[in-house]
Amino acid sequence: MYRQTPAALRATLVALLLAGVTGCRQDMHNQPKFDYQQRSTSFYADGRSARPQVSATVSRSQMHEEDYLHTGFIDGKEGDGMPFPVNATVMARGQQSYNIYCTPCHSRVGNGAGMIVQRGYAPAGNFHTARLQSAPLGHFYNVITNGYGAMPDYASMLTVENRWAVVAYIRALQLSQRASQADVANGAHVESLDAITEHEGFPAGFAYDWNLPPTAVRGTPNGEPYVIPTATNNPLAATGGHDRDSSQSNAIITDSTGNTPFPENDATSTAGASNEQK
Repeated sequence: MYRQTPAALRATLVALLLAGVTGCRQDMHNQPKFDYQQRSTSFYADGRSARPQVSATVSRSQMHEEDYLHTGFIDGKEGDGMPFPVNATVMARGQQSYNIYCTPCHSRVGNGAGMIVQRGYAPAGNFHTARLQSAPLGHFYNVITNGYGAMPDYASMLTVENRWAVVAYIRALQLSQRASQADVANGAHVESLDAITEHEGFPAGFAYDWNLPPTAVRGTPNGEPYVIPTATNNPLAATGGHDRDSSQSNAIITDSTGNTPFPENDATSTAGASNEQK
């Protein structure tokens, strides 16, 4: 009587197991299917495996591509107006979103010297320079939506309305650092940063401009800050918007009930910006 050795028995079992596994794999591997954009199939009448878009449907990226609310452009130029009314709720939402997404680079007061910049990241835009103080609101929305230089876009993190709320808050930050008594309501008092620094118990000079550390990098070939593209050196500026009456730059957009995009019960604290160094 022939008896297999343990080694031969193991080899036989392994061979049977592999045969079974291979058979199962081939059944699934060879199942009928279409490769990406395969041609000359008889399954569909038109012979295409890649099916056309279903009639009367749009992708999320195809909606509202031309209006000011979603582009920030009017007649190919960045507009300078808010697309819906700004109230305390909008400002609170803008402050909340700004503090979450923008402060790591731009700081709480928007001077471009956030914590990661202090640790070596490319310097962010300082909202209090003459260049950005005069920039239209549509520019900030455009940068938040599409990114700029070392800054990535935040379109996937902030809704359209939240982006505009951040834009409104940026403008408020700009005003906060250069406000005068004439900019506030009658009876309100404007306090200087030096006075705030003193009664808050911070050391003298706390509110002075920060100096960037030597580890901070510009990320540009000449070591200079990024420059905002203009219509003459930025081909996207000419196509970023579409024909539209420029008088609509300050158009008010509300929902079907006539309300602004943020419900009152979703408001957060309306406290002012932190009294950090400017």
